[in-house]
Amino acid sequence: MTLTLNHFSVRTLDVESTRYFYVDVLGLTVGPRPAFPFPGLWLYRGDHGQAANAVVHVIGMDPNDPVGLKSYLGERDVSSLSGSGAVDHIAFFADGLADMLAHLKAQGVTPRERTVPSIGLHQLFLDDPNGVVIELNYPAAEKQAVDAAV
Repeated sequence: MTLTLNHFSVRTLDVESTRYFYVDVLGLTVGPRPAFPFPGLWLYRGDHGQAANAVVHVIGMDPNDPVGLKSYLGERDVSSLSGSGAVDHIAFFADGLADMLAHLKAQGVTPRERTVPSIGLHQLFLDDPNGVVIELNYPAAEKQAVDAAV
């Protein structure tokens, strides 16, 4: 059996702030989404013609009309919608560290940075608007190049 990560989903009361974070901060794009009986977005990392590229599914919770979501995915207490629960963080491989650092600075986002020399990764940690921790993994050589340019 082979397993690969398909996507992760975030339930939120604030679809627009969540869209902003994943699109304007991380660079994903809004693409096609099935006509589910609740609000939401599918956010893609590439070609919108490939559903497997929809790596983040935003599930909108409408407190004024919860029936569609409850019947499709089940009920979730609104008070449980902060952070990532038992899941500590979600990680992506990335490239273009210098550009991302400049972009985050322009957006007013300060990442938490770590380098793991033993596996050659430089990591950025960000919090989405729902408190979910997102990790971006860059080749450590990119961090060395950024430091050398300063």
